[in-house]
Amino acid sequence: MDDLASFAADALVRPATTRLDPTAAALRRLEILGGEEFQNRIRLNRELAVGAAVVTAAGGDLPAEFVIHAVIRSETEPVTRGNVARAWLSTLHQAQEWQFPHLSAPPLGTGAGVGAARWAAVERGWVGAFPFPAYHVVTPPWPEQAPRVELAVVKLPSLH
Repeated sequence: MDDLASFAADALVRPATTRLDPTAAALRRLEILGGEEFQNRIRLNRELAVGAAVVTAAGGDLPAEFVIHAVIRSETEPVTRGNVARAWLSTLHQAQEWQFPHLSAPPLGTGAGVGAARWAAVERGWVGAFPFPAYHVVTPPWPEQAPRVELAVVKLPSLH
């Protein structure tokens, strides 16, 4: 399966720490494609809360105009199912506020023990709960996870 930076979307969902650092080495490709422009946009004056989501412009050669950074852990707070659920809900709120019709997202927190099947259960709980996004692509950052991810493409029903 291709990586997160391979799919055109209105916004990419990027799992991040409270300092907007990537949560897995596989996600560093976004920084490379985004270049200095992307790096400048993710500099923070203060840490974000675990469970938050923030939107920045993408930049560089990223295949989306925006990135939603889903904050799933800090230096002291590990990835948990609750943190992932809060970050995913915050991400969906941001997608709705910005009216992004198409998202590309990896399973949040799967590299740190949440597990692809557990993430899919968290994610499935909100499928169709928001008018935006219209759909999103789930892209496991680790190829060996692809068979375990239950949702390859999720089409959300319109609530209009």
